[in-house]
Order: sequence, then C-alpha cells, then structure tokens
Amino acid sequence: MAEPAKAVHGTLIHSLSPTSLQVLPNSLLTISSTGTILSLQPNISPSDIPTILAQQNIQNIPLLTLSHGQFLIPGFVDTHNHAPQWMQRGLGQGMHILDWLDGITFPNEAKFADPAHAEKVYEKLVRGMLRQGVTTASYYASLHGEATRVLASTCFKAGQRALIGKCNMDRNSPAFYCEASAEESIQETRACIRHIRGIDPEGVLIRPVLTPRFAISCTAGLLRSLGDMAREDDGSLAIQTHFNEAAQEINATLSLFPEFSNEADLYSSFGLLTQRSILAHCTIMTEYEIGKLRELGCGVAHCPTANMTVGGGFMAAPVKEFLRRGVGVGLGTDSGGGYSSSMVNAMRHALVASYARDALYPKFERRRRDGGEEATASGDDGRSGEMERGGGETLSLEEVFSMATRGGAKVVGFGERVGAFAVGMEFDALVVDLRDEVVGGVNVPLEEGDEPERMLEKFVMTGDDRNIVRVYVKGRVVYGEGCSNGGIGISCGRCLECLY
Repeated sequence: MAEPAKAVHGTLIHSLSPTSLQVLPNSLLTISSTGTILSLQPNISPSDIPTILAQQNIQNIPLLTLSHGQFLIPGFVDTHNHAPQWMQRGLGQGMHILDWLDGITFPNEAKFADPAHAEKVYEKLVRGMLRQGVTTASYYASLHGEATRVLASTCFKAGQRALIGKCNMDRNSPAFYCEASAEESIQETRACIRHIRGIDPEGVLIRPVLTPRFAISCTAGLLRSLGDMAREDDGSLAIQTHFNEAAQEINATLSLFPEFSNEADLYSSFGLLTQRSILAHCTIMTEYEIGKLRELGCGVAHCPTANMTVGGGFMAAPVKEFLRRGVGVGLGTDSGGGYSSSMVNAMRHALVASYARDALYPKFERRRRDGGEEATASGDDGRSGEMERGGGETLSLEEVFSMATRGGAKVVGFGERVGAFAVGMEFDALVVDLRDEVVGGVNVPLEEGDEPERMLEKFVMTGDDRNIVRVYVKGRVVYGEGCSNGGIGISCGRCLECLY
C-alpha cells in the first residue's frame, strides 16, 4: 500500500555545497505518496498552509509542525560500514590493522556462514542504524553469499537505502575464512547481484557494489575478474575497497604487487578505479595518487573514528586537500573498526582529526605551476612522494555536515536522489529535537534564543540518537512516531506499535 502524501512545516537545514549551509525557516515542504518532494516554500505562515495545500490538491493530509528546538535535516549517509562487525564494535582498539583482522575480525565474520546468525545480527544492525538517522549505508558484508542476501533483504524490508557487497577474498586469510578460488568468489558475487536486482530492479533503495576487501586478500586473477564485471555492467556497478589505510597495510600490499609503487596504479590497472569507486580511509596519500583519484572521479570514504583508534597510530587523512582538489568525500563510521556507529560522532571526529593534522604537520610548500597553485611533494609517484601535510587543514562544521549528507550521497551514487531538499528529490530526512522535555537536558544545551545555525552546531557537537526522533526514507517513516516497521519484523523500539 502506498504511503499517503504528507507535509512538514518548520525549519529546514541542508548543504548547498561543501562550504555552504542553507537555513530555510518556516518552510512548508510537501511530499508525494511515492516519497518525492512536491514543493518547498520558505517563510510560510501557518495560516496560509490550507490554501497552499488546496492549490496542490492535497488537502486533508498529515501535517507535521515543528517547534523551536526542532528542525529537519537530510538523512545521514554512512559511506563505509562493515555490517557483520556490528557485534564486535569496541574490540581491539589500538591494534595494527592486520593484527586486528586476524585476531578480532575474521573469527567474528566467519560466524556468518550460518544464515540464522546473519538474520539475528543484521536485524539489530539495520534497526540501530535507522535509529541513529543513517538513511543510506554502503555495507561490506562477509564473504558468504547467503548471508549477504540476508543483509540485502533485511535492508529492503526495513526501508533503508543501501549498497550491499559480498566481500571478495581468496588469499591471505585464515583457512576458516577464505574463498577457495577466484572463480568461486565471482560466481557467488554474481548470485548476490542477481538477488539484489531481483528484489529492487530499479535500484531505488538497494543496489549491489563490488567489494574486493583489499588487494592483500585478493589474487590478481580475482581483481581482474571484478574489473571485468564492472566494465561489462556499463559502469553502473559501484566498487568499494580499502585504500591506503595504514602503513602496515600499504607495505604488505606493495610487497604482494612489487610491479607497482602505489595503490592508485595497482587498483586502476585492474579497472577498479572509476567514477563509481568508494575508497575507504585514504590516510597516507601522495600528490600523484590524489591527482589520480581526481582524474578518475573516485570518491573517498573518510573514517576518522577508526583512523584514530585502529590501524596503527593516530592517522589523519588529508581531507581538506581532497576537497581543495575536487575529490568527493563522504563520512564513514567503519563500524566495527570505528568503535562508534554514530554519524554524529563521525562529524565530531572529522573535526578533531583535522585540528590535529593542522597542528602536527608543517604547512604545505606551494609554488606556481602552469599558472596555478599546487602543493609540491618530493616525488610524483610512489611512497617516496608522500605529500607535505598540514597548514590550513582544519575542517569546518559546514564541511563535515556536508560530508555526512549531500557529499556522502554523491560518493555512493545516490546524489541525484537524496542528500538535500529540492523539488523532485526523494524525501530522506531526520527530525532533530533538542528540547529538554525530549532528552532531559543532559546533552544539547538548548536556549530560547538559539538560532537554527547554533542549534545545528550544538546538535553536531553535543547531541546523539536521543535527539533524532523521526526518520524518513523516501517519504516513509522508518523510525519514530508513526513508523510501520513493527509490522514487518523490524522493531524501531520507539513507536507504540513497536513497544506494545
């Protein structure tokens, strides 16, 4: 049954660009029964609403009216999340990345050979992500085909947008968690793609994504076959992998592929760097590699929480330089490498990591080249050319908010549909409530005179999931008052239908 048309009246906040917020006070936003934004009109008096709705021939529809302390923002987009790691969050903090995989992660992910285990965990995962306002996520599943199909079906049933990828890994993994061959991996990957496209043929909510875990765990034959799959699909298949995550990972990768001096050339040689590529981490980059990502149109999934706690030291990716150079950046929680699955925390940690980067590294050496200003480095390709870092590296609230919403949507390929409020886009949104009577005054210190920009800043820096009281995906309430997920086996834990 189609959702009824609906309307919201109140303050809307979204990003126009990575550095520009737009605040739309007293706005009337109407949404069609199919979840598309029909109209958006700022500065509308409540007394004028009946006339406007009558003009659109949508009288007598549900109207949500927001008060001071409440506002609407686009849904969060988590560009990098490991779905099977939901139950291991917080474990192994401080470990080097390869040791963490062997000691914590691979034994946990091996449990997903049991589809019943996958069903139990993935229901908790999707419920928890929606509760935290993550309306879109790019998920790495385990290497198991059946469990990956369970994840896709769970997301679709609950109404969460998602990219779903079965991990490909046919070497350098424990015997209990490794695919027998590249052929087996590709065969199971194709089966998962058929399943995902079978339940959502137009990719409105659920889409497949090719997911070579990283080059360490994939033979050259498997990487080549995945690149061939991407080309065969006319470029519509997204690709996600880990890229320049930590020194230990980079050194191991290049030792396995000695013909390459950097990961950008390695992955691009197999056809895995495209405009649909989502590259997680990118913490240690050369000028050459940044230029290569820009040239090929790849997106970066910045995961500050994980980069500061798991991997081998405090790592601060050159996010400001990515933005200066026109490389698309979204935020990822990297849960469970990141101990927190909160995108609000990811925004805070992105700010903190940028402050540390600015303070700890010397300023960029810059010189004129071909009439333009570019950062110089000690080399043009390879690890010896790691770029000079620091100086003017701090991110702004506007930038991290954009990365969590509009920027992230572009990175994962949903940018034309969601990430902002505009006529014709689909309504993925969060109702944020900072009022004391909602959260008891423990977190966000709301004051009567707070303007919307200040309320947003307080939410990002001091808020949490208690302040997210309603979540919409494609116009449907998927968490909060009025959600229907209790009737399909996914409990939101908040609305009356789910509580009783």
